[in-house]
Amino acid sequence: MLTDWNQFRSQKLQSYSSCESEQTKVRHKLKQKKIYIHLYPIFGGEYLNEQVDGLVIRALSGFFTVRTAVGDITSTIPGRLKKERRDTDIVAVGDRVTITQQKDGSGIIEAVAERTSALSRARPVARGRSLSADREQVLVANPDQLVFVFSVQNPAPNLRKLDRFLVVAEMNELTAVICANKTDLTGLSHAQTLFQRYADIGYRVIYTSVKTGEGIAELRDCLQGKLSVLTGSSGVGKSSLLNAIQQGLGLRVREVSEATGKGMHTTRHAELFALDGGGYVADTPGIRGLALFDLEYTEVDAYFREIAPLVAQCQFSDCTHKHEPGCAVRTAVLHGQIHPDRYESYLRLREEHEKLDEALY
Repeated sequence: MLTDWNQFRSQKLQSYSSCESEQTKVRHKLKQKKIYIHLYPIFGGEYLNEQVDGLVIRALSGFFTVRTAVGDITSTIPGRLKKERRDTDIVAVGDRVTITQQKDGSGIIEAVAERTSALSRARPVARGRSLSADREQVLVANPDQLVFVFSVQNPAPNLRKLDRFLVVAEMNELTAVICANKTDLTGLSHAQTLFQRYADIGYRVIYTSVKTGEGIAELRDCLQGKLSVLTGSSGVGKSSLLNAIQQGLGLRVREVSEATGKGMHTTRHAELFALDGGGYVADTPGIRGLALFDLEYTEVDAYFREIAPLVAQCQFSDCTHKHEPGCAVRTAVLHGQIHPDRYESYLRLREEHEKLDEALY
């Protein structure tokens, strides 16, 4: 708070053109210098709205809860930001933002800091998917690690989808952790049979069961001090795991639909939950399909960590690893060095993005 307001007022307002309102000029000047003061003497006792920095911890229907040093503030995006043409979401959970506090306690998001990473998927326009039409839908911004939750049974694990998730992690240079949940339904030995292929290529696999408590402490330690995304298809037990990791999170859990065998959507919006020991966990909506954003078909082999080191050993520099002679990748598959299901996931993903690329021409 300034002690000599009249001196400040005379010094600052003398340099401004008379065509602008005093409030606009002072607000602009203060914003430039990052000075935030109560300006009540000029404006008849009214307070100018102050700006604070914060973290978006919840997003729902155009409203964003921003955690700041002065508390949680429900904020919205102003029209000027919405009008800017973007190929990605303007604001997402995990974004670091600057907001202007309003007199009614709400906030207006003025600026979004540059993202260092993101868990995203393509959001196709109405005419269908194509590389030129895709927009990035950011599920969580700025995560430190991605924890992919798959159940060993009920529903059965879709390992093709897990392979796609791992490509997302590799593309964004994020640590990937695999959580094989509901081990009580099959036993640990069967669960390891399903997921050992990932441990063999260097991914951390944590086996968990909410019912028996297996792996819960290990998972809790893995999350401490980080912004972690806990994601996977609906019904795999993400919400139950969060409740087991920290009592009182209060996420609603619904039994898996026995009629269809598919998960029912129980978590309707993305949200960050603060952990008692530090860090945040993001619980995201169930994902029935993941369309990878900004992935070129010629780059797919670089994001399969057991395939990437072998590419340089292929006879042809543009080897697709499908049929070419002297292909080091196909040789590794034949010798059991690459799991055949992982190789098949590579082929399918490459073919999918080849078709998207062809549709451009």
